[in-house]
Amino acid sequence: MTLRERLIISAYTGVIMCDFDIFHKYITEVLDRPVFTPEFANPDVLEELKEKVKPEFLKLCGNEDE
Repeated sequence: MTLRERLIISAYTGVIMCDFDIFHKYITEVLDRPVFTPEFANPDVLEELKEKVKPEFLKLCGNEDE
């Protein structure tokens, strides 16, 4: 599994599969804004992140049409 795939899965599921610093950088890129550590406990931020990566996550799962 590539690092990119692990980042997508981590963002969608909340199970961090890499170093937190790398994941944090990825999240700031996906959300296109600074993300502060306490925001990782905010359900709204987590839902926003999940929705942003959902198309890539589904593509990894073989469900591009969803």
